Order: sequence, then C-alpha cells, then structure tokens
Amino acid sequence: MTSQTNTAAESGTWNLGDLAVNRIGFGAMRLTQNGEAFVPDAVSSDRGRAISVLRRAVELGVNHIDTAAFYFSPLRSANELINQALAPYPDDLVITTKVGPGRDPSGAWLPHATPDLLRGQVEENLRQLGRDHLDVVNLRIVGTDSIAERFGALAQLRDAGLIRHLGISNVTPEHLAEARAIAPVVCVQNMYGIGVRPEQDEFLRTCGEQGIAFVPFYAIAGTGRQSGASGAESDEVLAVARAHGASPAQVRLAWTLHRGPHVLAIPGTGNPDHLDANVAAGALHLSEDELSVLDSLHRRGA
Repeated sequence: MTSQTNTAAESGTWNLGDLAVNRIGFGAMRLTQNGEAFVPDAVSSDRGRAISVLRRAVELGVNHIDTAAFYFSPLRSANELINQALAPYPDDLVITTKVGPGRDPSGAWLPHATPDLLRGQVEENLRQLGRDHLDVVNLRIVGTDSIAERFGALAQLRDAGLIRHLGISNVTPEHLAEARAIAPVVCVQNMYGIGVRPEQDEFLRTCGEQGIAFVPFYAIAGTGRQSGASGAESDEVLAVARAHGASPAQVRLAWTLHRGPHVLAIPGTGNPDHLDANVAAGALHLSEDELSVLDSLHRRGA
C-alpha cells in the first residue's frame, strides 16, 4: 500500500486521560541500535539517522512516543535522542515512559526498583527528556507479586505534579484492579499480536470497557521480541497482505488496531522506510472476512 500520503491521524484517536493521541504511535526502543533489533550491548546506530526518524515520525502525525531511560546503548540514549530531535516539544506530543527496570552503565540489568528508588527513575527520565513533568509513566512489572506499594509510590509523584497520568506494563487483570484502587490507570502495555497471547483477548476487552488504552508491544515481532520478526510468515497473513498491496508487518499492525478503538500501536524502527510503512498501516482497513481469517489464526496461537 502507498505510504507517502498516509498520516498517523488516519488511524483514529484515543485519549490517555486528558491527552489525545493518534492510535499509531512510535516505540523508541530500537533507536539506539543498528538495524531493527534491540540488543543491549550492540554497537550504537547512527545518531543523525535516529534523529531524522523521530522528526519524520512527528511530520507524519505521530504524537505518542513510547520510551524509557533504560533504552540505551554505549553511545546512545533513546530519551536523549528524543530530546535532541524534538525539543522544544510540540504541544500535542505525548511521551510515555516506563520505570521499574534499570540498567547499570555497562548495560547489565539491575533488580527492579523498590518504591524508594522509583522517584530517582522518574527524575532521571525528566532530566534526559528535558521536561518538568512526565505525560504518562508505566510501572513495568515482572512476576505476579502485589504492585500496591510501588504503584502507590508513583501515585504520590503524580500528586506532587511530576507525573500527569499513570499506566502499567506486563501485567495481569489482578494487577490492574489493584492499581485502580490506588489511582486512575490510563493504559495497559502488554505483549500481544496475531497468535501472540490469545489468552489476553478478554483482558483487552475489559480495558476497553473501563476506558483504558490497551497498548500491545511486539505486535509485529511477536515471539521474536527484541530480535524482531523471525521465521516464515503464515499463509493467511501473506494472502491478506497481497490483497492490499501491503506488507505482512502492516497487516499485523492493522489487525491489532482493529481489536478495538482503545487499542494503540507503538511499532518501533530506526529505518525511515519502515517508519512510513508503519504509519501507513493505520489507514489499512481489513474486511470482515479477512478479520475472521486472521482471528482464527490468532486463536490457534500461530
């Protein structure tokens, strides 16, 4: 499908609290790496290219960027690139970041932050992005333990004006209920895509019923995760792609957006051509028959 004339506005909009965003956004994870894969100790990508991709994204109407202070490589920080490329920030730009995980200067992962350390992570994101507050902060979770104490710490920072809205990432419905008892939640970020965690379908629907954005990560890569999409593409996805003159990645993004008006996409890339194609996927309309075929593929976990 033609990508040059498509903008993120064609994907529709959703509100993260009082912040309106186009449903096709941009994930900054891959900006600090060569190619499409995120590898913590990889050689850093070209700074100029990364900056041009960010500026191009905004030109295409992207106003929702997902990032984190722990997205960095030896010479590049995603937050620093966003700051250099886009500050002073457009009034409608929403930057969502994550706290909880951390990495030391060598790139090694640290234990997830305790409630006492979360403020430092929030302040580090503020410093790197050059902001006096963060639009949306997601508490990233590992495991099924209670999040009440950690989410409560972020709620205090929200009350103090350092954070505007809160979300949670890599979570269960039980985590969402626990968080909502403490403070409003505007988004849930979980791994999801065609054939990836079909058991999340009900959780996705629940989020919509509660007015909460569901934001899949790895919607294109699937189980390839940081390494990107791998392996042969399914016949079903290929057939739909051929029918629309689109790529399989565009079909996967379009299917994700068709799951509900509250579903947002944050595909990441350091490739300008892939950026244009990702944004164009927001204008790809799938027929009921095509959706039925892809839904069946999804339920099979393919």
